[in-house]
Amino acid sequence: MKPYRRLRIFQNRVFPWGLKISLLAVAIIGVSQIGGCYYLQAAGGQMEILRKRIPIPEVIDNPDSSDQLKRRLAMVQQARQFAVEELLLPDNESYQTYADLERDFVVWNVIAAPEFSLQAKTWCYPIVGCVAYRGYFAEKAARRHGEKLRQDGYDVHVGGVTAYSTLGRFADPVLNTMMRWSDIDLAAVLFHELAHQRLFVKGDTGFNESFATAVAEIGVERWLRRQDKPSEIADYQGRGELQETLKSLVDTAKIELEGIYANEQSDEWKREKKQAVLDRLSSDADREVSQQPFAATNWLRPPLNNARLVSLVLYRGQLDTFRDLLKRCDGDLTCFYKEAEALTL
Repeated sequence: MKPYRRLRIFQNRVFPWGLKISLLAVAIIGVSQIGGCYYLQAAGGQMEILRKRIPIPEVIDNPDSSDQLKRRLAMVQQARQFAVEELLLPDNESYQTYADLERDFVVWNVIAAPEFSLQAKTWCYPIVGCVAYRGYFAEKAARRHGEKLRQDGYDVHVGGVTAYSTLGRFADPVLNTMMRWSDIDLAAVLFHELAHQRLFVKGDTGFNESFATAVAEIGVERWLRRQDKPSEIADYQGRGELQETLKSLVDTAKIELEGIYANEQSDEWKREKKQAVLDRLSSDADREVSQQPFAATNWLRPPLNNARLVSLVLYRGQLDTFRDLLKRCDGDLTCFYKEAEALTL
C-alpha cells in the first residue's frame, strides 16, 4: 500500500471532511505498516494541514479576516498566476487554499552530520527517497530525536520550518507560518515550492534545493520587474550578493575543516581546530552583515557545527550550475528546464 493518497481540492469547494478523514485513516494504516510511529506522526500532521484548508477567495471575502491577511493572500494569488504564466510552473491545486495552524512553524527539521565529517546523515522515505533531514510536526519530538543523535556522537541542528510541501501529491495550502515574511520572500517561497513540483530528483537533496532556489531567484527578479519596482530589485540583488559572500566564506571554511578531519591527529586536536575555524567563520560573517546598507541576519551566527553548515549548503551548493544553465539558454525557461532535466539523466 502506498503511504499517501492524493486528495483533490478545488478553489471553491473541498471534499466533505468525513471523506477526507476516512481517506487519511487509510493512509495512516498504510504508513504505520511500513514505518511505525514516525510515519504515524507525519500522517497526523498532514491530516491537520488538510483539515484546516480554506479556499483563498473565502478567506478574502470573510469579514472576520484582517485587511493585512486579505492583502497578502491577494498578492499570493497574483504571484501564483505569474508563476504559471511566466515561470512555466505547474498549474494545479496547490496554493489555492489557506490554513492557519495556530503555531509559528509547520515542521521542525533535524539535520545531523558526524563530528568530524561534512557528509550529512540521510533518512530514506517511500516517496521522496533519501534526504538529508528528518521532519517532525511536533517540536518536542524533533528535539528528542536530535538529542538521541547527539548522544550517538553526531553534530545536530534542529530548526523550525515555515514552509511545507508535498511536491503536489496533496493540494498544498498557503500557511499562516509563511505570513511572517515580506512580500518578496513570500513570492520567493511560492516559486521555490512550485519548482519542486516541476522537477524533483528522488534522493538528491542538494540538486533539488539548489534548483528550486535558482527558480525562486529567477522568479523574484522577473516578478519585481513586471511590477516596476527598481528599488526593491536593487535590495533583492544586494541580499543575493551578501548570500554569495557568505557562501564563499562557508566554502573556504569547508576546505579547512576537511583538511582538519582528514588529519591523523587526536580527536581533541581536531575539536580545537574545528572550533577555531567555526568561530572565525561566524565572526567574518558578522562583519560582512554589519556592513550592509539594509537590515540583514547573520545566518552563520554561533553556535555553528557540521550539521548547521550542511543545512546551509544544501540550498545553494549547486546554485551556480543552474545560473550557468540560464545564461546558456539566454534566459529562456523552456530551454532552462530541459537542460536541468538533462542533468538528472
